[in-house]
Amino acid sequence: MYLKRINLTNFKNIPEASIEFSSGMNCINGNNGQGKTNLLDAIYYLSMTKSYFDAADRFTFRHGEQTASVQGTYVSADDTEETITVLLDKQGPKQVRRGKKAYERFSDHIGLIPIVMSSPTDTALVNDAGSERRRFVNTFLSQTDKAYLRNLQDYNQLLMQRNKLLKQETVPADLLDVFSAKLAEYADYIYHKRAELCEKLTPLVARYHSMLSDDAEEVKLQYVSDLHNGSLEDILRKEAERERVLKYTTAGVHHDDILLLLDGHPLRKCGSQGQQKSFLIALKLAQFTIMKESYSFPPILLLDDVFDKLDSKRVAQLLAIVAGEDFGQIFITDSNKVRLGQTVAALDAECAMFDVEDGRYTRIEG
Repeated sequence: MYLKRINLTNFKNIPEASIEFSSGMNCINGNNGQGKTNLLDAIYYLSMTKSYFDAADRFTFRHGEQTASVQGTYVSADDTEETITVLLDKQGPKQVRRGKKAYERFSDHIGLIPIVMSSPTDTALVNDAGSERRRFVNTFLSQTDKAYLRNLQDYNQLLMQRNKLLKQETVPADLLDVFSAKLAEYADYIYHKRAELCEKLTPLVARYHSMLSDDAEEVKLQYVSDLHNGSLEDILRKEAERERVLKYTTAGVHHDDILLLLDGHPLRKCGSQGQQKSFLIALKLAQFTIMKESYSFPPILLLDDVFDKLDSKRVAQLLAIVAGEDFGQIFITDSNKVRLGQTVAALDAECAMFDVEDGRYTRIEG
């Protein structure tokens, strides 16, 4: 499956655009702030029904506008076309449509069009709190496992209700036990899927990291969870008195973390900027590989400003990897037109080149 065409109206700094893409590589060049990243984010919206960067839709509208829209036409393996539309209105609810039919639940759309994105903001996976790494894992697994997404949604809803119960002056023990038992049921599924994913990711991240850097460092993902110590129901039973004092749920998969390790040490502390970038790109390539295996066709790959902080050798190695036959449709942005043109010219791959200025896109012929 690939994105044949996108139509945008009032999306971030883009007033209006209609762009036809290559089914292979698509390169977008332009200075910072002109709309390279916004185009990739629009493509991400069509898969995930939300921005890669902003949790709230209010940051999506072009300045001064009340409505915005993103529409994509996709071509499947049997050459049939399908249209996905996201309609945004400051005065009303967001709509996501498949063809002419609107989804009742956006979660039903997640996973239809698999997508992987790499961005400079991914440094948050290295430097920020565990919530960023949980978000990465949740977004990943939500695309490949509908049951994971349902369990995660149910867990978060029940967690909110349980915390509300704990804030009451008197907390009925039997009712709290009922909440704990159900919360543990959801947590068990989430825990095992996250553990399984980390086991799959580690050797793939190591392989891609080695291909990108030619370095001998050992890279590893280490899953950290309260559930390593037993079932959540048993843990919460032991935590009951402490929770009554603190008035919130003190243990569970909402505290999970995934440590990114380089030679056994935290990547955040011991990795240079180049090493961190190589690790993060290797992580996204590993995600791509697992998703491709799950879907039996390659996800759309978005590489935003991917050359930054990589030396020329690593850039060449990365492009050689993604130009291989295992990859499908790819979008790459760069602010250096000469570098982008030279690196792409060295590859034997179908490619469409675009310039962008002030939210307006021009396809470069020849």
